[in-house]
Formats: sequence, structure tokens, C-alpha cells
Amino acid sequence: MSLISLLGALEIGLIFALVALGVLISFRILNFPDLTADGSFPLGGAVAATLIVGGTDPWIACIAAMLAGAAAGWVTAWLNVRLNILQLLASILVMVALYSINLRIMGAPNVPLLGEPTVFKPFMDPASDAAMWIQPSVLAAIVVVAKLALDAYFASQSGLAMRATGANPRMARAQGVSTNRAVLSGLALSNALIALGGALYVQTQGGADISMGIGTIVIGL
Repeated sequence: MSLISLLGALEIGLIFALVALGVLISFRILNFPDLTADGSFPLGGAVAATLIVGGTDPWIACIAAMLAGAAAGWVTAWLNVRLNILQLLASILVMVALYSINLRIMGAPNVPLLGEPTVFKPFMDPASDAAMWIQPSVLAAIVVVAKLALDAYFASQSGLAMRATGANPRMARAQGVSTNRAVLSGLALSNALIALGGALYVQTQGGADISMGIGTIVIGL
């Protein structure tokens, strides 16, 4: 395997590390089988690509992608906690709906980003021999920051309440924890991370495609 191929594989692995962190929150911490990831990953990519092509700063585009992913996760949780739709069915409904929403956002099956600015461009120096290491380094920094932020959050009172909700919701309610709020915020956080992964993915691959989210949940698991 060449060095370029190795670095490319490392980039993809780091991006899907964010997806894995998001899936960890829903499947392991909240015990919520959430398939929204298959829709929120391309949603993040669609939002980021569309905004970047429209002239928005790539970092702001990533934040907007996270907000869109959080909204998708929140809707899934709302269908479950407010309308009492089964967890798996609620996530499937949102996942299917996001396919059409992503098409609407992009206005086409794909959006190319060739020649457009990305979050990596400010760090790039084509004349430097270390240029090929820039993207993996930036992605690694983002993953480390996300992991440390999650560790800090789950050590807080709100994070502990969310962990209690997934471990034993009946006992959590007996202790005064709003389990519905924990599920809503937990799925929003989960899909925000997954959408961030999608936003970074399109910037490394040079474009967004409507089919890029297929199998995301399997990779995350």
C-alpha cells in the first residue's frame, strides 16, 4: 500500500470515528436503536456542500451541518417520546424522509466541491513536503476535541442524567430525571456528530452525493 493510499484510509477512518462516537451515544448510552444516521450523514454533507458552493465559510458550513443533523435527531426522538412511535420505526421514518430533504437541499443528486475552499485550505502549503499530512492532522485534532468534549459532558450532571436514562429509565425518573428531555438532547447530539462527519467527508472527497449515507450505521456500529 502506498503512503497516499494509507493516508486516504486514515482520513476516512478518522471521519467515521466521529460517526462511531455519534452511534455510541444512541445505541450504547441511550439504548436507542437509531437508524437516522443513514440520513443525517448525507444531510451534513448536503448542507455543508451547498453552503460552501454558495460562498459560506467552510467552518460555518460545518456548524450549520451539525445543527441540521441535531434537528434530524431531535425529530426522531420527538416521534418516539411524544407520539409513542417505536424507536426503530421513528428513526426509519426520519431516515426515509431525509432522502428527499437532501435532494431538495442540494437541488441535484450531487454537488461538486472541486476548487472550492475547505476547512483544510488555510493549513495547506503546496510547496511543503508535509502537505499530504495536513488533512489527517486536522481530522485527528477534530476527533480528539470531540472525544474530550464528550468525556467532559458525560461527567457533568446533564451527562450523568443521560447515562442513567439509558441504563435504567424507570430508576432515572424516580430520581427526578426528565428522561424525555435526555432522549431528545441525546439523539440531537448523536446526529450532530454524525452530520459533522458527513460535512468533513464531502470536503475530503471533493463533493456530496445523495447515496453517500448508505450503510453509515453499519460502519458506525
